[in-house]
Amino acid sequence: MALKIGVVGVGNIGSIHAGVYHENPKTELVAVCDIIKEKADAAAEKFGAKAFYSVQEMLASGIHLDACSMATKGVENGGDHFTPTMELLEAGIPVLGEKPISNDVEEGKKMVELAKQKKVPYAVNLNHRFTPASVRAKEWVTEGRLGTPHMINMRMWINNPVETSPWFHMRALHPHSFDVIRYFAGDVKRVAAFLMKGEGRAIWSNAQVLLDFENGMIGHLVGSYDAGGSYGLEQCEVVGSKGRFVLEDACEHLTYYPREGISTETYDYLGGMRSFSETFKSRIGDWIDQIDAGAKYDEINGSGHDALQAQYIIEAAIESFQTGKIIEL
Repeated sequence: MALKIGVVGVGNIGSIHAGVYHENPKTELVAVCDIIKEKADAAAEKFGAKAFYSVQEMLASGIHLDACSMATKGVENGGDHFTPTMELLEAGIPVLGEKPISNDVEEGKKMVELAKQKKVPYAVNLNHRFTPASVRAKEWVTEGRLGTPHMINMRMWINNPVETSPWFHMRALHPHSFDVIRYFAGDVKRVAAFLMKGEGRAIWSNAQVLLDFENGMIGHLVGSYDAGGSYGLEQCEVVGSKGRFVLEDACEHLTYYPREGISTETYDYLGGMRSFSETFKSRIGDWIDQIDAGAKYDEINGSGHDALQAQYIIEAAIESFQTGKIIEL
């Protein structure tokens, strides 16, 4: 029997979630919810689901939900996640949230703590780690093909002219960056950051963040809302004692370089994945498979806990820039 799924927030990203559920044979999209009635009604008609205009209304209706996506937006793309997520978790419904988990780490902590208390699966759409290329690179790290890991260098940048809060670039974009970094390099111990405003900018739209890891690795992030275009979206390089890999644009190109010798190993479009837009299918597909298999709350891939750890690094970077100090996590 197909899992009964709801989607809360059916703007651009929520509609992508709804489309993935609609097409997956393991799920049936039964509910869409948005405080903007026209959006909910349009999504309901498009996907053959029932429209609701608040989570409270959806829960009170008695409709059965095996899981729900939370794709609201708000300040710094995370300001509206908290209340509806808490309502769903309180009702015992597994939640796949959008990133950032919240632009307020205290709210993020409360969501993670409630999910743990209720033993309800809670995940966040950290989709970069779920691409076939990322999974292959992770296997190389785990199998010891890189030897002892030494460094990680990460670049994430896009052209985004939006001007909201001073920290919009950091809190909205880099949950992805720091999750990828943690995925390959583990927990961060210390953070130092330098930020600058691009030409004509009111927000801190460029960042260099230095990282010191619990396992002894070192690394950095280059981030920007003023780059992108022909430069590409993303590049991640992990360097070890025996070799290194370079992962480009989340899913498109992966190359292994041995430390000794000139023979490289390159994969282009692993699993047929060719663009960032396709990463939602692999991430949401993993979530569906885990819920369908009855995965426990503490077995969830790309969990709320993972998203919260990325947010801690972001807040430490902001604090480092404001104080001129290295921040301990």
